[in-house]
Amino acid sequence: MAPYRILLADDHPLLREAIKKSIAEIPDLQVVGEAGDGLELLEVLKSSVPDLILLDIFMPRFNGIEAAEEIKKCYPTVKILILTMIKSAEFLHRALQIGVNGYLLKENAFSDLISAIRTIQKGKTYLSPLITDQIMQILADRVKPETPLTKREISVLQLLSEGKSSREIAELLFISIHTVNRHRSNIKRKLNLRKTADLVKYAIQKEHTSLDVS
Repeated sequence: MAPYRILLADDHPLLREAIKKSIAEIPDLQVVGEAGDGLELLEVLKSSVPDLILLDIFMPRFNGIEAAEEIKKCYPTVKILILTMIKSAEFLHRALQIGVNGYLLKENAFSDLISAIRTIQKGKTYLSPLITDQIMQILADRVKPETPLTKREISVLQLLSEGKSSREIAELLFISIHTVNRHRSNIKRKLNLRKTADLVKYAIQKEHTSLDVS
């Protein structure tokens, strides 16, 4: 079985050397290249494409976030494990948006590195246990803003977005057609929308298209 090929991209030669020694102890893992900055990394990739890149964020000339974005565009099958000292939720969020496959802090790199690599090998995303607060902050920022609609109005809106008629909505929600039409009027008034197409667009934007209507 061919070894899992890893490329190191960090501007600290001593750290790269230490990581190489750690990886060398694992028979099926192999370091196949190194780069000291983002531009050098992109040059190396032109001649040698690895399975995984260990990528620092703060590097000269072309930082790791910029490099990761370029790599995911040009080499979508290559996995990326961010290896950094940065605990910022902003950097973590940006990295995840780009599609990196892991985020490991340098302070526990040598205790968790192999575990992180194995996790990514299995097709999963690895997130350092030291960034729990940052992950929770990102999740909190993603909470949907409060809607002016009631729960019943949201249920009606969902069914409207699925193309259901007033009669069908009435049957599904066990209410009268008159009540459905009243809900529709209230929804349009609250959202200041007139057309059903605009209601559907709103439902999609606010992710009100897969709610439980029971």
